[in-house]
Amino acid sequence: MRRMFRPLTLTVALMLALPTMAAMASPQSDISKLNGGIDVSAHQQAGDLSSVNGSVNIGASAQAGQAHTVNGSITLEHDAHARGVKAVNGDITLERKAQVRDDVSTVNGSIDLAPQAEVAGHVSNVNGTIKLDHAHVGGGLETTAGDITVGAGSQVEGGILVNESHSGWFHSGHNDHTPRVVIGPDATVHGTLDFKRPVDLYVSNTAHVGTIVGAKAHTFDGARP
Repeated sequence: MRRMFRPLTLTVALMLALPTMAAMASPQSDISKLNGGIDVSAHQQAGDLSSVNGSVNIGASAQAGQAHTVNGSITLEHDAHARGVKAVNGDITLERKAQVRDDVSTVNGSIDLAPQAEVAGHVSNVNGTIKLDHAHVGGGLETTAGDITVGAGSQVEGGILVNESHSGWFHSGHNDHTPRVVIGPDATVHGTLDFKRPVDLYVSNTAHVGTIVGAKAHTFDGARP
């Protein structure tokens, strides 16, 4: 009789252990949705995050792999980390001390980096503003029809590129806009500032920039032009 109860005891033990094992594995798993947002709770870890119609939120001090959405915004809260961030139609926000190890890009949407936020790679969009506030970008900034503000105390390596505008679906309604580029007080842009189309360029008299190609800089005093 004693032998008959051993398999049952083992089965019960395994069933009790499975929820614990699943809980340990799930924080590292990838999450993919067709419709609906994705929310990684604060201090949690996740794999790659992907949504077609929905926003992606990575909570404070949480970590994730690639974060991607087609229609929706992506937010990294305070001190959150991700490997890369990509959207098609949606804004991207990095709150204070948030970090991205690779690139950050969106086609139609704004990109906003709060103080002490850091992107090791490239930051780019086609339409929408790019704004840095005491933030750091290691791989340069790029846009076609968007405005760029390298705010006070921010640092950019890899220069700035404003592409020539072409007609097409991604550029519809934005061709007539003249991008406004502002380099704020005590900001630094290492590398070439290359403008393939007309822009309004304003550079603080306390900023440090590399070679400017394709535009004339207007210097200004104070916090903003």
